[in-house]
Order: sequence, then C-alpha cells, then structure tokens
Amino acid sequence: MNYQKYQRMYHPVPLENREWPGKEITKAPIWCSVDLRDGNQALYSPMTTDEKVEFFKFLVKLGFKEIEVGFPAASHTEFEFVRRLIDGDLIPDDVSIQVLTQAREHIIKKTVEALKGAKNAVIHLYNSTSTLQREVVFRKDKEEIKQLAVDGAKLVKSLVSGQLEGNIRYEYSPESFTCTEMDYAAEVTNAVLDVFEPSADNKVIVNLPSTIEVATANVYADQIEYMCRHLNNRENLIISVHAHNDRGTGVASSELALLAGADRVEGTIFGNGERTGNTDIITVALNMFCQGINPELNLENIDEIIEVFEKYNRLPIHPRHPYAGEMAYVAFSGSHQDAIKKSMDKFGSSPKNKWANPYLTIDPTDIGRKYEPILINSQSGKGGVSYIMENKYGYTLPKPMLVEFASVINDMSDEKKTVLTNHEIHQAFKDIYVNVAEPIKTRFYRSGDEDDGTHISATIEYSGKVSSIEGKGNGPLDALCNGLRKYLDCDFEISNYTEHALTRSSDSKAATYIAVKQGEKMFWGAGVDANINTASIYALISAVNRMLAG
Repeated sequence: MNYQKYQRMYHPVPLENREWPGKEITKAPIWCSVDLRDGNQALYSPMTTDEKVEFFKFLVKLGFKEIEVGFPAASHTEFEFVRRLIDGDLIPDDVSIQVLTQAREHIIKKTVEALKGAKNAVIHLYNSTSTLQREVVFRKDKEEIKQLAVDGAKLVKSLVSGQLEGNIRYEYSPESFTCTEMDYAAEVTNAVLDVFEPSADNKVIVNLPSTIEVATANVYADQIEYMCRHLNNRENLIISVHAHNDRGTGVASSELALLAGADRVEGTIFGNGERTGNTDIITVALNMFCQGINPELNLENIDEIIEVFEKYNRLPIHPRHPYAGEMAYVAFSGSHQDAIKKSMDKFGSSPKNKWANPYLTIDPTDIGRKYEPILINSQSGKGGVSYIMENKYGYTLPKPMLVEFASVINDMSDEKKTVLTNHEIHQAFKDIYVNVAEPIKTRFYRSGDEDDGTHISATIEYSGKVSSIEGKGNGPLDALCNGLRKYLDCDFEISNYTEHALTRSSDSKAATYIAVKQGEKMFWGAGVDANINTASIYALISAVNRMLAG
C-alpha cells in the first residue's frame, strides 16, 4: 500500500486554550434535514415529485422545522417540486424550507424565482473556498474567490428585497470548509456577513461543512471553535454544521462541533448522502435522548421511520445500525445476556425507574421496539437461555437445571453452526425434560392420606409392559419414589423440587421441576399439567426416565 502518496489535506488550526473539550451537550440543536437534497441526489433512483412530497410530509411529522428541499436551478424537476410545495400550501407555518444555490448569477435568479409566495424560507448560498478547489477547479486566487461570494450575497439580497415578501433568511457556506485555511474561511464569511447584515431579529446562518472528512473529529471541533471566535457579530449568527462521513465519524464530528459552539445540525435520517453519507440525525438525536436530553424530534416509532425511509430511498438499514438496526438490541455473548437479564429483572421498563443496563443505552420500548434482545448461538450462556425460557414461554428454571440446559443448547448451536430460534430452544427443552414418557409412562395413579402417611397406587408402562406399583410416604411424591425404587430395584432420592404457574391467568398450567440424585449424579425432569399434583408426578417420572437412560 503506497501510503506515502498521501498528505494532510487540512490546515493546522491556530487555536489556543480551546474550551470545547470541557463542555457537555445539554440541549438539542436546531435540526435541518437535507434528505431531499443531499440524500436524494445520492440515490440510485432519485425520488419522483410525488415521492418527495410524501417524504417531505413525513419529515414534518418527525418534527423538523427546517428542511432543505432542493436545488431549484439544477433541473425542472427540482424547480417544480419547490413550486408544488408552495402553490399547494403544503408547508406548515412553523416550518421553513431551505433552497440551495451556488454563488452564480443565473442560478441565484432561478432560485429566488422558485421561492415566490413562500412564507418562510432559507436561501442557502455557497461557494468553494479550499486551497485545492481554488487552484484546480476555479483557478482563482483568494481575492477572486472572496469577491465571488460577496457578489453572490449582494445579488441574493437585492433580488429577495425586490421579489419576495415572506420571511426569507440567509445562509452562507464556505464549501470544502475543512480544507480551507481558517483565517481565510473567516475572512470570506465575514465579507458575506457584511452584506447580509445579521441582527437580533434577522439572524444569519453560517454553515461550516465538512464537505469531505479529512481529519479526526477533534480537528473539526477546533475549526468550529476558531470560527466562533473569529466571526463578526457572533451573537446574531446561527452556527450550523454539515458533516459528511468519509472517515466514518460524521456523528462524532457533529457532536464535537456542538461542544465547540455550533447551534444547528444539517444531516439526513439514517445518514444517507454522497459517498459514505452525511451525519445521521437519528443517531445524534438518540445519543442525546439516552443522556436524558429531549431530542425535540418524534422518534417514538423507529420501525415506521425505517419503513418510510426504505420505501422512498430504496436503501436498507444495516442490522447493526445504532438504535434502529434489527440486531441493535441482540446479545450473543453469554456474559452480556446474563447482565441484560439481571438488569431487566431489577429495573424493567417502568417509567418510575431510571434506566440502567450494562449493555443497552436505551429502553427499546421508548422507540417502539419490543424487547427481544437475545439470540442464542454457541457463544451464549445461561442468561440468554433463561431470558428466552422465562419471557417467551413462562419457564423459570432452577439455576442448576438452567446451567445444564444452557450447555445442551450451546452444543446444539455449535453443531448447527448458527443461531438457534426461540422455537428450537423451547422444543429442545420439551424433548429433553418435559413429561418424558420413555421408558416409563404413567397410565393412571391414585393417592390418599392414611394414618401412617400418604398411600399411592399407580399403573405404569415400562418398556412395553404394564405393571401396578404401590408405595407409602410423607406425600404423593415420596410415596411414588418408594414404589419406583422397589419396582426398579435401584436407589435414588429427590434432591430438588420447585414449582410455579406458567402464566398469571386463572387457567394457567403448572410447571414442576424435580432433580433425582443417584450416587453423585443428578438428573432433572419437568412436568407440565393443569393439576399441580399431576405435574409433579410427570416431573418425577421424567427425572427417573432420564436417570434410566443414563
């Protein structure tokens, strides 16, 4: 790998006594969805106008108050979509649409034309300022690039003043900001701000994009803090960030930028965008949510958001996607499963309790997910098996029995070389432990109390032969044990007995667990029946059958 051909693309940030590392995020930023622009242009098949309208309505439903809807001068389709939103009165009064324009005369004119009649809108003006873009793409020097930005701002302002009557706000982006010298980025932006004249009643958005990620997220934070210190009239500015994901740190870059002074985040739901994508707003918002911060977006039904996203973007959500992935709440590791179960047992999902779980940052029910965190493979342990048996099927296995059964399940998964379904685990438990009727099958039993204890008589089938046995003891089980010991001519004793109802309903069946001990070996059996005494008899016979099978 010829790593020597690469060089640093960003400029060192002259920032002393940086403050952002000591700060915390305490509130949600202003969110701006760019799904209908950055997201849409990055699709194999861009959305139709009808699809864009429906997706716009859904973004409004999610709570976005600022939505970049397109680049009206780019195509007739883009222009007509903006007009359809305005002419169809589809934009709520508390929502601002945002349109993008390069600092070029004919593009600016077409953009302003598209906004006629808009009540609330943002005109997003941009031009590229980086060293490489100046030298290679535009072949202009610093003064020429700055003049391009200033002239564009002047034209936007004059056309807005002459043609538009709504609440029109300005946004400026020094595109490829992360690859621009910081002092020059501030110089160009301040020159544009001199034209737009921000005030307390008409704040200007300064968007500082990592058009391409070229450094670690902390460098981006330094760049944002530098600009916050060096932009004029800072109190009347809204500092916005628009992070791409070329290095896989779009979310981190946006979060650190908020620490560094940013007020606004542009991004897309689930991070769709050019190349490796944009900042994933869903992840940033839920990162705040899990720290007790109101994200100010309606994310309580994550499956609906996924459904709509996949329908209009025709892109899948990765199964390991933070929060939204179908495996986001799945644990394979035995120790993880055990910790998850114990935490859920202690804290549950009650709104009265503060959420605390060693491996789950949020309660999945808060975003509309059913809590199904555990799948079982050969790496799993008793915690996962216990969770499935108890929460899916109602069995609370005694710990020694659970250890034995979990080992059986791990061996099954190892042999199968894949995950086991809940049904397979349940079926294995029934096959191995529950109401086992080979080689002994109980055909009939009757018990009654006498002066010297309980007497039981039973008809059993043993290896195809029907026999009657009798026994006495201090209860039905003890009496049956005495009868079986005599009939089988072998010694064993009950060493463990537990019981519970499988459900909380009045017609619930009983589950009984019994271990019989023969020498140093222990054999578990389980019985399930509507009658607790019958369930106990079945559990004992199951344990004895497993003992006889060795």
